[in-house]
Amino acid sequence: MEITEEQYRRIEPVLPRQRGNVSLSNLTVLNAILYVAEQGSKWRGLPRRFGNWHTIYTRMNRWSKNGVLDAVFEKLQREQLVRIRVEAVSMDSTIVKVHPDGTGALKKTVPKRLANRVADGAPKFIWLPRMLERR
Repeated sequence: MEITEEQYRRIEPVLPRQRGNVSLSNLTVLNAILYVAEQGSKWRGLPRRFGNWHTIYTRMNRWSKNGVLDAVFEKLQREQLVRIRVEAVSMDSTIVKVHPDGTGALKKTVPKRLANRVADGAPKFIWLPRMLERR
């Protein structure tokens, strides 16, 4: 999923104008972003042909905060250059309630004895092993 020069010219007005000493063109950065979106790879996993991954990530982050990325993807969809289907599933603890036993807490199996045995009272049960008679 890469955009050609001709396709780039159709969406170029949405992207910010490059100024100063810029090592990567907007087309290269946009193709790198589309590569990560398509492959689902990490930024560090970008092929070398796109350039430095950190430079691309920084520009993508800046575009995302300024709303440029939303406008670019909207323009790509309207021009029918790229078809993107975004699916997301989100769950957090306010939606799914967990039973107290499922939280991973240790179960209280042994009753705590007080230091003062008189205050603790009589034992709750008495274990008396019985010997079976042998013939």
